[in-house]
Formats: sequence, C-alpha cells, structure tokens
Amino acid sequence: MKKKITKVPKFKDFKTTRATSSALEKILYKQIPILDHGFIRVIDYMGTDQSIVQAARVSYGEGTKKLREDRGLIRYLLSHWHTTPFEMCEIKFHIKLPIFVARQWIRHRTANVNEYSARYSILDKEFYIPSAKNLAAQSQINNQGRGDALTDDEASNVIQILKNDAEQTYANYETLLNENSSGGVLDEGKSGIARELARMNLTLNTYTQWYWKIDLNNLLHFLALRADDHAQYEIRVYADVMLDLVKKWVPLTYEAFEDYRMGGTELSAKEIKLMRKLLKGEKVSFEEEGLSKREWSELQRKFDLN
Repeated sequence: MKKKITKVPKFKDFKTTRATSSALEKILYKQIPILDHGFIRVIDYMGTDQSIVQAARVSYGEGTKKLREDRGLIRYLLSHWHTTPFEMCEIKFHIKLPIFVARQWIRHRTANVNEYSARYSILDKEFYIPSAKNLAAQSQINNQGRGDALTDDEASNVIQILKNDAEQTYANYETLLNENSSGGVLDEGKSGIARELARMNLTLNTYTQWYWKIDLNNLLHFLALRADDHAQYEIRVYADVMLDLVKKWVPLTYEAFEDYRMGGTELSAKEIKLMRKLLKGEKVSFEEEGLSKREWSELQRKFDLN
C-alpha cells in the first residue's frame, strides 16, 4: 500500500487576515541597488496606515472606512507629535552598506540590529569607491561637511588612493587568514590567525550587511535627519530609497510626514515674535530679539528673507 503524501501548499497559496500593503508586497525581498555594491530590501513588515488609525481610536475595525477621516486623523497625530500610534507599525530591512556609513547609522539606537559577523565569516572583497562628483574638500564653515568640489586630477588621485589602500589591506587580510594563493603567514596546511583579529586592518569602505528592524515612529525620525540635504551623501542615498518604501507602505503617513517634517519647519518663541513684527511691517533687529547670527541666517533661509 502506497503511503499517502500530503501536499504542502506553496507560500502563494496562503491567505492572511492581517493588514497588508499591496505596493510593499510586490517588492518584498527584492534588492534595490544603492551606491556601487550596496542595496536595501524589505524582509518583513507589520501594520499599515489603518493600524495607526486603529491604535489611535483603540477600535476593532480597520479605521472608519472613510479615507478622508483616516487621513485627517493621521495628519493630526503627526503634526501634534503623537508617537505611540506610529509605533504600532514595524518594518525589517536587509541592508548592505560601507562600514563607515554603518558606524554613522548605528548612532540611531532605536532599532534592532543584527550585523554580518566578521568573527565568524570572511568579508567579501567589495569596497565603496565614490564617484568623482561626490568628492569634495573639507568645508571651511562646517566641520562635518563638504566644501568645494575637487578638480578632475585631484579626484582621480583620491580615487586611486582609495582603490590601492582597499586592495592592499584586503590582500593583507587574506594573508592573515592564510587564504590567498601565494601562501599566508603560517606554514602550509595551517589556518591563519583568528578572523576576529584578521579583520582589524580592513578599510572603513569595506562593505558589511545587517538586518535592521524599526518601528515607524523611529524610522520617520531617522529619515527626517538622514534624508535631509545636510546629511552625508552616502547615508542620504539609503534614506532616500527608504522614503520611497515608506510611501509605498503607509502613503497617508508619508504625505503627512512630507508636509509637516520634510517640508515644514519649526520656530522658536523668539523667531515667532520676530516674524509677527515683520508681518506687521515693523522694523526688526535680530540682536534685539535675542537671536544669534546663525539663528537669524537660518530664519532668513527658511522664509527667503532679504
């Protein structure tokens, strides 16, 4: 008698009653290229715009079923800095990025992170080499920013230095591991030094990978800082891609975020007082209003003031 074999359904045969985003479902697990060797892909997510509305109203259904009312509530929540409803949504990314970008990124301590282990595995021979247009001198007015673009010759020299350093340090890395064809530092047949030690000479433009899971509220805070024009280019390109993913995932929240965070601005009490005087046609002095030169400069930029 033949044993009856139970057919195991494929993933596409499963149906779910949980809140899903059709736009995000279409790109799950698909890599989105970034920089020269990096990428982002969405691995999983929980919740949608409706989950935010549901949490805010502590209701059982999927919001009010009226898009206009749900949109208005989300805009109210975000504009008045209500955070917990947005924490009901979470998303998990698989990200490949240069180590120096990862070290800047990890400053956002509100996510769950699991990084590729160079103690356990050997890092790939992949390095971030910037294009000439993204190379610039140190800014003379901003200690953490870029200034004037380099000349073609200067950029070419910098790129060659970066390539040479990366290639040489990776060759030394292989030597320490006893992994290269010319033989390592130890006798033939023996393993190299521990991987946790061999990795320490690698350049910071070597690529690493991690899984990064975060709730929507903290993701929006990350994007407000890292998708800003003042953010470093190499992290901003990742943030820009993530912005587009948020738009697909929670379009109502994205719209409110664009209006109130990315496209909006904040004013101090002193700045509001000064702006009121300007609207009344009164003469103003930023010193008399208690603003610093930097505050006044930023206020002029925000409102295109002469």
